[in-house]
Amino acid sequence: MNPFVYPVATCIAGVDEVGRGPLVGAVVTAAVILDPSRPIAGLADSKKLSEKRRLALYDEIQEKALSWSLGRAEPEEIDSLNILYATMLAMQRAVAGLAITPDFVLIDGNRCPALPMPSQAVVKGDSLVAEISAASIMAKVTRDREMAELDLLFPEYGFAQHKGYPTALHLEKLIHHGATPHHRRSFAPVRNVLLDADVAAAVRTVQT
Repeated sequence: MNPFVYPVATCIAGVDEVGRGPLVGAVVTAAVILDPSRPIAGLADSKKLSEKRRLALYDEIQEKALSWSLGRAEPEEIDSLNILYATMLAMQRAVAGLAITPDFVLIDGNRCPALPMPSQAVVKGDSLVAEISAASIMAKVTRDREMAELDLLFPEYGFAQHKGYPTALHLEKLIHHGATPHHRRSFAPVRNVLLDADVAAAVRTVQT
């Protein structure tokens, strides 16, 4: 992991999110406070790890971290607030859920939510800061599991495969089957499908 100059603080939490880009499901965030006396080897950006390695690290973080917490914003909140503000809300919820109040919070990216303690945004923090790497792993494993559960409810969409992202397969299934209650209605591909369905329904009404 690349060196990073930590702020002067005795208790630092790292925060990251997963799920800003998908068309379906919640945006999931995590906050993690690591235990300096129990280091975890191999922490890295969750996207650069194999699924097997992510799952092993997920269990190790649960076991060794001083505190960890998940936050989320549901599709309805994303549609109401927009994805940026919904993500900030989910990050606030993750930090608020920590059993230990951190002195300082490091956030992956270039923007911090409003928090009751000092914070700093770190671009590419999930590759630079161990606490943020741990948070990225917790958030990604959690959201991937939710997509696997959603796949059992709606197997025709392939959620376990594309995790809700707007892949060609997802867009094809969305057009063919329409939107589920879990889709984000404010996102253009979903909004367009719903609009087409409304137009089709209006045409049928006129024809009858």
